[in-house]
Amino acid sequence: MTGRLEARGIRKSFDSLAVLDGVDVLVESGQVLCLLGPSGCGKTTLLRVLAGFEPSDEGQVLLDDVAVRGPSLALGVVAQSGGLFPWLTLRDNLAFGPRHNGRSDVDAVVDELLNATGLNGFDGSLPRELSGGMRQRASIAQVLTNRPPVLLLDEPFGALDAQTRLRMHEWLRALLGQRPTTTVLVTHDVEEALLLGDQVGLLSGRPSLITKRLVVPFGAHRGRHTVSRPDFVRLKAEVLDQVLAT
Repeated sequence: MTGRLEARGIRKSFDSLAVLDGVDVLVESGQVLCLLGPSGCGKTTLLRVLAGFEPSDEGQVLLDDVAVRGPSLALGVVAQSGGLFPWLTLRDNLAFGPRHNGRSDVDAVVDELLNATGLNGFDGSLPRELSGGMRQRASIAQVLTNRPPVLLLDEPFGALDAQTRLRMHEWLRALLGQRPTTTVLVTHDVEEALLLGDQVGLLSGRPSLITKRLVVPFGAHRGRHTVSRPDFVRLKAEVLDQVLAT
C-alpha cells in the first residue's frame, strides 16, 4: 500500500448547517498536506471524513484508489487531545494496538518507536508524568506502532507553548523524513503549515471549499531559523492575509 489519499467532491451538512461544499483533496504517497483555515470552517470535519469516522453526504474518499468506507488501521488518527490511556504506562500504550492486532513483534515495534520519538527511558511512565511535548510525541508514536500508510493529525500541537511547539515541528519533520508517511495535518497556524507542509490547502469559511493550493518552497530542512528568512516572512504574511479575508 502506497498511501495515496484522495477525496472527490466531499459535501457534508449537519441538519441545516452546510459545512463542506464539494471539497477535493489529493495527497501523493509520502507528502504532507496542511489544511489551513479560519476557526469553525470545517477542517476537523473534513479530517473525520478522510479518516472514515464521518460519512460524507456526497463524494468519496479513496486510499490507493479503493473507497474508504469506515475507520481503518491504514488511516492513523491523532486527535487534539491525543489518545493515550491514562492508566497505562507509555510502553503499554504503545503496545496496545500491536497486541490487539496479534503481532508477534510487539516489543521490537515499541522499542523502535520509543527510539524514533526520543522517549526511550520513559517507557515505565504514566502519561501524567510526561511533559506536554512528550505526551504529543507519545500520541503520535501510539498511532505509528500500527504502521499506517496515512497519518491524520488534528491540531496536535495547539495546546503547547510557542517554544515547545517549534521543537515539535522540527521533531515531526525529522520523524517523517526517517519514516515517510502520507500525512494530513489540520491547523489554524500559518507558520506551522509552512514549516510542516509540502503543500497547503486553504479552506474558505463555511460551507468550505479549498480555495487555494500552495506548494511550500522551502525544502525539507526547515526549522527555527527558517522563520526569520525574508522569503518565509513574506509568504507567511501573504497566506495570513488570505486566511483573514475568508
